Parts: sequence; structure tokens; C-alpha cells
Amino acid sequence: MELSRRNFIKFAAGGLGGTMLSPLPWKLIDDIAIWTQNWSWVPVPARGKFSYIKTVCTLCPGACGIEVRKVGSRAVKIEGRSDYPVNQGAICPLGMAGLQILYNGGIRWKAPMKRVGPRGSQEWKEIPWDEAIDELAIRIKGLRDKGNPEKLAAIDGNQSRSTMALLIKRLINSIGSPNYMFMPREEDTHATANFLMQGTNGPIAFDLENADLILSFGCGLLDGWGAPGRMLSTWRQWANNGKKHKTYLVQVDPRASNTASKADLWLAPFPGTEAALAMGIAHVIIKGKLYHKKFIENHSFGFYDWFDEKGVEHKGFSKIVLEKYSPQMVENITGIKRRVIIEVAKKFASAHAPIAIAGKGKGTLPGSLYEFMAVHALNALKGRVNKEGGSLITDDVPLAQWSDVEYDSVAKDGLIKERVDCAGTPQYPFSRSLIHKFTDAINSGHGSPIDTLLLCSANPVYTIPDSQSFIEALAKIPFIVSFSPFMDETSLMADLILPDHTHLEKIVDIVWPTGIQYPLYALSQPVVKPIYRTKHSGDVIISLADRIGGQVAGSFQWTNFEEALKERVRGLYDSGNEKVSWADIKKNGYWYIPAHSFGRWTDIFKTPSKKFEFFSTEIELALKAYSKEKSFDNALINLGISSKGDEVYMPHYEEIKSGADKKEYPLLLFPMELINLASGWIGNPPFLNKTLFNHQLKRDDLFVEVNPKTASQYRLKEGSKAIIRSPKGELKVRIHLFDGAMPGVIFVPFGLGHTAYDKHLKGKGVNPNKIIDQVEDPLSGQPVWWNTRVELIKI
Repeated sequence: MELSRRNFIKFAAGGLGGTMLSPLPWKLIDDIAIWTQNWSWVPVPARGKFSYIKTVCTLCPGACGIEVRKVGSRAVKIEGRSDYPVNQGAICPLGMAGLQILYNGGIRWKAPMKRVGPRGSQEWKEIPWDEAIDELAIRIKGLRDKGNPEKLAAIDGNQSRSTMALLIKRLINSIGSPNYMFMPREEDTHATANFLMQGTNGPIAFDLENADLILSFGCGLLDGWGAPGRMLSTWRQWANNGKKHKTYLVQVDPRASNTASKADLWLAPFPGTEAALAMGIAHVIIKGKLYHKKFIENHSFGFYDWFDEKGVEHKGFSKIVLEKYSPQMVENITGIKRRVIIEVAKKFASAHAPIAIAGKGKGTLPGSLYEFMAVHALNALKGRVNKEGGSLITDDVPLAQWSDVEYDSVAKDGLIKERVDCAGTPQYPFSRSLIHKFTDAINSGHGSPIDTLLLCSANPVYTIPDSQSFIEALAKIPFIVSFSPFMDETSLMADLILPDHTHLEKIVDIVWPTGIQYPLYALSQPVVKPIYRTKHSGDVIISLADRIGGQVAGSFQWTNFEEALKERVRGLYDSGNEKVSWADIKKNGYWYIPAHSFGRWTDIFKTPSKKFEFFSTEIELALKAYSKEKSFDNALINLGISSKGDEVYMPHYEEIKSGADKKEYPLLLFPMELINLASGWIGNPPFLNKTLFNHQLKRDDLFVEVNPKTASQYRLKEGSKAIIRSPKGELKVRIHLFDGAMPGVIFVPFGLGHTAYDKHLKGKGVNPNKIIDQVEDPLSGQPVWWNTRVELIKI
């Protein structure tokens, strides 16, 4: 059978269902035991008493409950907690393999270290903690004495609402720098879309457990998305519901992922056209008048044509959708057949509790803002906002607020300086952090606008696209401090190492894990005493503030990190929702309220119109402000927006164009995430490398997934060696022929290709971030990860 696009789509409905329903490849038993027997750092417990400690896994923002089994003082096994509300006993492979992160001394910094040789030489000197903290404090005080506190910057990888994130930001701001940045994440795209359409800033919450139809635009629900344990547990719940209460899943994905293979319907549009598909579905709903009339007429703004206060007529969302996004037009854009678009739209409209969600893979990478708005517009059309089984509007967990920082004159002068990354400026009004612009600002000048950079729970040299540009920027920064517990790629470029504990050695919190449908405060606790001479980063920051002195020290009134936690937690008791003490939370590891006020629409929207906005007033205000500096047309060009008129302020499809020549680079690179491959700042535990098949990783060779038809055009066969080349560089790979890969697209997994850590990680495979050509998403300014054009060369 010729693998045309039509046959590729047929594959989703036919053979895929039979070939992909085998269990997930988590071979964590016999072969691992044999393979690991001779490792010096494999846990070999002495005889002793068995004990169990309940805590929370913080290796990802999912905050799944875990139970750690110990023999004497040594942890020997990690399992999911059945009494924990998020995951109910389920656990992902990374969480299960967490002991290797704790006990592998070959990847950990064991004490504070000072670089004594050239950067990259790995020549280090172990120093006392007091000397290490003093050195950083003296440097920061020097910046303040010179009136340059803004030359301090931080890149943070902690969860956004966590106490660690707030503490780091408080330090940077109290010193007088506006340059607190955080790693790119999908959570921020969701938050921006909700702010523009709902006016809300609360946590993202989806009541998937009570939905009867899920329209997932790329979310890898079985590939590690959100809280992985939650999704595995929820999938089990759906499977046990029976046909009468079945949850129907439509997965939109260019590749036959685990989620796509187990979905009821798999749609594979051309990558980057998902917003057009959402708009095509909206067209069918609007044309057939299948929308929720009460919600649309009483609680939304911009759906119908309208006149502003000056008497100017504006097109409504409904008219624009009907004019520009007919199923046939959308088929021409996405490749999804007209009849399939109509079928999905009618099924979504007729479901009792449907929900549409947007994302990619594990949900750790930022998405396209207009796409997320287009997907959320489907929820609004059916009145699925704040409804059981829908997208929920939430308030923050009622934690107590710390006292305000009292800024001295140095800090006040520094904070009014423009951020180095341009986030929050008129050109990027809705962005709070743009690390690629930070990189550009440093590389575009002769010197660096940043003197001292702090890196916390982040490994950007490995995890951000176009990593070589970031490496070049680091080389220009005079002083770099890493708080990483690991000898990762970024910490090896530092001048000073202040190593944190690992996740099983410290107490930290996660506030409302992304996507959870109820307020939850999760608290981990130490399972073992620190193995090495490491120190909790929260304690280090408090000590650092004290040594800087003045009003900086006055802003950190705690003697240690746990006191800062306890002060916030007091708000849970004071809220009156459910009386809880600090001792209760330490014992259970969580606080939550398993309830939500469903159905409220009259007072929940905080937009200027006090309604759900298809026409975003916030976008209109931002563009008016920006167009004062430039003409309106030039403002749109600078923002990357090609649409005109009222469509600019509404959900719509924007083609994100690569600057590469399609003739020279005819294929598309699409990074993918696997549930059994750590793809964030923490390296993959060696156990998980053994769960990869030989057609994924063989010795040091990474295999990429290529459709057989595409491979034949380049005379490539199974196992062939090839080079993937982009304008940013090239990768040497091997080919795995996969019918579930879209023709014309090369799928490369995140999580391998490390140049640091130990022999079990270093040099295994390649890292696609090295060749990703960053293109900014319209309006948000965040880099797009799935739009790099490449060529394939047979070796």
C-alpha cells in the first residue's frame, strides 16, 4: 500500500489500534537487575528495620504522592501513594527511578565548589559553605555599591507558585534587579490565554475526570502530561467506567504517540495548524447554532457584531469564523478531511460534558497563544467554562502573604531599569520571561549587561532551543553561580557551585499542580539525611540576604526555609475552609479541598467587560499602547501578526513561518517527549535508558522516527545512518521507520544527547535543542519549538 497522506490517516483508524495496544515499555525487572549488579553506587542496604515514609515527588510539577521504603537509614524503593488525591497510587517511570538521582554520586556535586581553571576545564576547588556564600554576598554588595543592582539576574526552574520561586524572586527584587527570569513552560501560555479571555490569574484547572469527551490538541495524556500519576490513574478510571459512561478521547497529534494510539479518534493535522482545526470545529458549531445560547448571549463579549463607544462597527467572532474557517478551507490548511472536521464538531457539540485542552507532549513547553485561545473558545461556545467536566476558573490556594519588601534607594533605582529580556515591554506586553531575548541582548553587544547570573533548578544549556547561542551568552557573563545538585551542562560553566539537596533530602512545596481540578498544596519531606555536604537552596538564599545586609536582610525575616514555608501555610488555617496545622501538613504531605463551585458565570470573569471575551480588550489596549511608538501596521509586523482588522484581537490561526528556505530544508523537525525519558533539567536515570528499545537508543546512537515514504525518498532504510541539518547545526542519527510518523516530518525525542553527568548519560544520543531554529510565536514572543526546517542527508 502506498503511504500517501490518505493512507497515513487510515493507519490511525486501522492498524494502529491493533499494533499499539501493548503495555508501555517499562521493563524495570530482570534485565535491569542483571545490568546494574556491578554498579558501585547501586543501593545495597545493610540489614535493618523496614520503615516507610510518605512524601511528595517533586521531579516534575505534577506533585504525585510517593511512599519510600527504607531498610535502616537507606531508601530502597519508591511506590505511588494510594491515599494521595492526585495520583491515587499511580506513579510514572521517572518518579519510580528517583533513587538513582539520590544515590548516583557520579552525577552530584558533593560540596561547594569554586572554579580554579578556565571555564569548561572542570578544574574545581572544594571550599567551606561560609566562604562560598560570603563570596557571592561580596560580589552582590559590590554591584549595589556601584549603583548597578540590575546587573544581577536569575534563571529559575522552580514551580511558579512555590515558596522557592517566591524566595528567589524576592531576593532579586529586594537587591534592586528586575531581571528575574524563569524557564519557558506551557503553564504560562495557558495563564496568558485565560487572562486575555477571562481576566483571571488563578491556577489552570481541568476537570478531566468528569468529562465525557476530551478533545486534546497535542496533550500527551499518557505520555507524561500534567501530573503523570494523575493521568495514569484517570485513564484507569475511564477504562473501568464501562460503555454507558465512557469518556471519548479525540487526540490531535502529528505522531502516533501512546495517547494517540489509545484514543478513540486520532487526527493528524500538519504541525502548527492546530488553531485552524479548532476554528473549523467552531465554524460547524456556530453555523449549526449548536452553541450554548445562554452563555453566549448573557456572559460573552465579541461573539456578535458590535459597535464601540465611538460608533465604529466591529465584526464579531461568529462572523469571522463563518467567513474564514469553513471545513473545506480548514481541510486545505490542516490536511484533515472536511467530513472528519464536521463529525468531530458535531460529536463535541452533542456531548454532555465535553472539554477541549491545548498543549504539546508533557505540557512543559510553551505553546502558541492564539492556538490556546482558539481551543479555549470551543469550551466557551459550549458553555463549558466553570462547569463539571470542563475548564474551571479558580482562585489561588489561600496561603498567607509575606510582608511587603521595603526597598532602599538603590533597589528602587535598579527596579525601574528595563529588563534585559524585554518581557513586559510594549512589544512583549503579555510575557513575563523571555530567555531567548536575554540571550540576544547579551550576544548583540560587546560587553554583557549582566555581571552575575544565578541559576536555580535549571539547566538551560541543555533544555532551551538554539543552545549554542545561550552558551555564547554565558561566556560573556563575568560571574555565574549554580545552585544545581547535579554536574549538569550549565553548572559545569559556572564559577561557583552552591549545591542544593536532591528531592528526597529536602522539604519543598508545590502549589496547585498544573491542571488539577481542586486547590491542593503539596509538601515534600526529607526521606534521608543529606548524603553529601550540600545545603537547601532556600537556606542559602536566606543566609545570603543576611550577609548582604541592610533592607535586603530585613526582607528575609526567617532563620531558615522551613520558617518561610510555615508562615505561608498559616493562611490555610486562617482561610476557614478546613482547619489544618503545620504538623498535619507535614504528616500527610498535602492540604486540599475536593470541591468546586460549578456553574457560576455572573461574577467570575475579571475582564474589562466582566464577561468571557472572544474579542480581547486587553489585546486591544496593548496594541494601542504599542502603536503609539510605531504605526499600527508596523506594530503588527513586529509582533509577528499577519491578520488584520478585528481578527487580531480574537482567537484565530496564524501561520508561523520559518526563515529557512524550504527548498534547502524541505522537512520539518518535531521534538517529542516520552514518558520514560526525562526531558527537563534533571538527567535521565540509567534505569530508564534500559526501558528504551533498540530502535530508540542503541549503544550511543539515537534513532529518529521517519515515515517509510519519506525515508525512501532519501534512500534510507531501517537503521541507516543520517545527518539532520538545520540553519543552526546538525545531528548524527539513525533511522527508525515508523508508519505512525507523519510524512515529511522527523520526530526526535527530548532527553538524550547530554554532554555532562556520568558515563551512563554523557554521549548517549543527541539533543535536538542544538539545532532548533527559534521562531517567535505571534503576540506572546515565546520561541516555537516545532517549526524548525531541516534536511536529511544519508551518510
